Amino acid sequence: MKNNWSATTHFAGFDWADDHHDIVIIDAEGAIVTDFRIAHSQAGWEQFRERIQAYPSLAFAVETRHGLVIDQLVTSGCTVYPVHPISAASYRKRKAPSGCKTDAIDAWALAAALRTEGQDWKAIAPNDPQAEQLRLLCRDEVRLIQQRTLLVNQLEATLKEYYPAAVEAFDRLTLPAAWDFILQFPTPQQLVAAGKRRWEKFLHTHRLWRPETAGPRLEVFARADQFCGRAPVTAAKSQLALSLAHLLKTLQLQIDHYHEQIQALYRQHANYPLFESLPGAGPLLAPRLLAELSLNPERFSDPAALQAIAGTAPVSYQSGQIHRTKIRRHCDKHLRCVLHLWTNNSRRKCGWASIYYQHKRAEGKSHACALRCLAQRWLKIIWKMQSTHRPYDAELHQQNQLKHGSWVLTLQTVKVTQKKVVNKSEKN
Repeated sequence: MKNNWSATTHFAGFDWADDHHDIVIIDAEGAIVTDFRIAHSQAGWEQFRERIQAYPSLAFAVETRHGLVIDQLVTSGCTVYPVHPISAASYRKRKAPSGCKTDAIDAWALAAALRTEGQDWKAIAPNDPQAEQLRLLCRDEVRLIQQRTLLVNQLEATLKEYYPAAVEAFDRLTLPAAWDFILQFPTPQQLVAAGKRRWEKFLHTHRLWRPETAGPRLEVFARADQFCGRAPVTAAKSQLALSLAHLLKTLQLQIDHYHEQIQALYRQHANYPLFESLPGAGPLLAPRLLAELSLNPERFSDPAALQAIAGTAPVSYQSGQIHRTKIRRHCDKHLRCVLHLWTNNSRRKCGWASIYYQHKRAEGKSHACALRCLAQRWLKIIWKMQSTHRPYDAELHQQNQLKHGSWVLTLQTVKVTQKKVVNKSEKN
């Protein structure tokens, strides 16, 4: 929603909770004109809409930027300004330096801060519906994957207690074949009793038969009951392993279903060609990048704003002759995570990205810091891509590097020259 600050006559602070919300409205002079509480229900929000009708030019400050509260405020026609929790706490200290804290004081402090400083704030703008749905699907998919990791760790810990052979035979328990193995042979004794023909059939059925691994696996199966848990432990823990295997198979079906939905929605989005052109993004990370960066492009007024929100821009501290930087902790964690994964892939697919990363490592930066530096450069490119609606073009990027005299291009040229010299010497 556009920031029509000059037309705003009243300012409101909205302190939200799970079951109720406190609202304080002040005028342009800072005087409280009304304060009230509503229930977090349909009736409560209808009461809210009735109470604010007397203030047509009203702006709200609230300590969140997403959720049902924001949806209700926006659909009620309100101009909403999100406030960071750290900022909200400092505003409260201004009004109550004694440390006193109530919901009404919190709402009042937000309203007062909005009146005096809000002209520089950014109001929440309507999101792209497709990108919003994609973003929620991607984030929920990540949560399901995290849940799968938790269950896999539980399964591994359980198997180590009574069935070490299963852990030895499958170096990755994230494989669905490993879960089927537990369902088919839940105890070491049942595995040994099944015999070699059933073992071979299992490996062939699940496409695990490899000349270099089949022999060692069969040896592990044959001696599975020689080193295992006692009978009571096996009887109890095998039940837990079976339960975890069933849960993992069900969860994997849901993750696959999410992935299909995400791919379908991703391909329908107008920015699909832009993010599909990014080297190393692939079918997993490209939709997540689109979802995080195309939700509301107007939020990023320039590359620096995007870099700050993504957490790639460092935080500077300067006082007198002291000047140091540190990692930006307060940022969009979901965006920073997907950027970390993607930039790590991009350096394997993109020449200049690989050279840039290696140069930062040579300067003594850690792997994570070098990737943040690389993401800082990539975000500038992505911001330009979205501004011009043009996919990433490696040749065009190289021309821009030549035009601006990029030191990365110089390093790239040196690397190519050195490689040619080495190849020539090897031939001689």
